[in-house]
Parts: sequence; structure tokens; C-alpha cells
Amino acid sequence: MTNPHVFPLRVYFEDTDAGGIVYYANYLKYAERARTEMLRTVGIESSTLMDDDNIALTVKTCSLDYLKPARLDEVLEVHTRIEKVGGASLSGEQTIRRGEDDLVVIRIKLACMAMDGKPARLPGQVRATLNNFCQQNE
Repeated sequence: MTNPHVFPLRVYFEDTDAGGIVYYANYLKYAERARTEMLRTVGIESSTLMDDDNIALTVKTCSLDYLKPARLDEVLEVHTRIEKVGGASLSGEQTIRRGEDDLVVIRIKLACMAMDGKPARLPGQVRATLNNFCQQNE
């Protein structure tokens, strides 16, 4: 198992329902932020992909397993692992944790698409960078 990228966050009032429990869809927002920051750590920024390479990484498939709730003011971490980099996609797992407790496990596949909405291949340098990140974290 690879070492994950870890993104810390805190649960704010805006993230919760009336009972102070994180609203289920907000876990997707947490995961998106964590993936963005993980990519940024290896030098891949969404705006650069869009402006320079005319592509974007989009969610193709995503499944969530909700294990335990998070609550207002708790400190959480999103652990992100890239498990496979293909020619036009990448897949991985994100686990949202509170301390040692897994709260939500997310399986995700991202697809590369051109800005006109058509499927596209990952640029060679992007693919190499992501593969290098995977290998460094094995």
C-alpha cells in the first residue's frame, strides 16, 4: 500500500446539517479539494492543464462507503492515493479520517477530457509525473 497525500481540514457550520453532522455530499467537496492539493504538490495545476494543454481531469466514476459521521468543529484528514495511471485516466482511493477512525472511503476514477468535452489522452509529462508520484509513494 502506498503512502498517501494527506490534506487536513476542519468541519465548519456550513458543512453540517441541523444536527451538526456533515452533510453527505460535502465529503465529495473535501475529496475534490484534497485531490487538487495532491496534484498541486507534484506541480500539476488545473488551471495550467486547462490553459496550456486544453484538458481537464473529470470524475468518471465515484463510489462512497460511509462508515461513521463527522461532526461540527472536528479536525479531519483526507488521505489520497493514486493507484493506477493509464493513457487517459487515473484511479485511486481517498479515505476521510478522524484520528485513527476511517469515516468515508471513496473509490474514484478520473478521466482526461479536452475542453470541448471529448475524451483526450493525458499529456506525456503529466502521465510521467503521476507515475513518478505513485512510485515514490510505494
